[in-house]
Amino acid sequence: MAGSTRQFKFARLIQKEISDIFQRDRRGILDNAFITVADVKVSPDLGVAKIYISMMLAKDKEAILEKINGRKSEIRKALGDQIRKQVRVIPELIFYLDEVEENAQRMDSLLKNLSIPAAAKKDEEE
Repeated sequence: MAGSTRQFKFARLIQKEISDIFQRDRRGILDNAFITVADVKVSPDLGVAKIYISMMLAKDKEAILEKINGRKSEIRKALGDQIRKQVRVIPELIFYLDEVEENAQRMDSLLKNLSIPAAAKKDEEE
């Protein structure tokens, strides 16, 4: 595990709170898209949080990501309202698309479509 226990705990706190903010979405940021916060990585000084989001059912993921990035200050303010008594500094938020799930599905379909011939028996080789 890279990073300290403090970074890990802080990242989990941010992941939980950002997930709650997206779930409630009172500000209409997401246009009813189902978004999952897949992972959060925090810098050693806890000043920057890289948030990896997954949008499995969304049609235009890039447009939603741009909309989230455009309203980043509102999301950061909502995060600050939630965690201000637990932390000193509200981190700068950077959002990324998490494509691990999509890549795994693509790899799985590629593996299923492979046509690998059966291995020859040792008796036939000798």
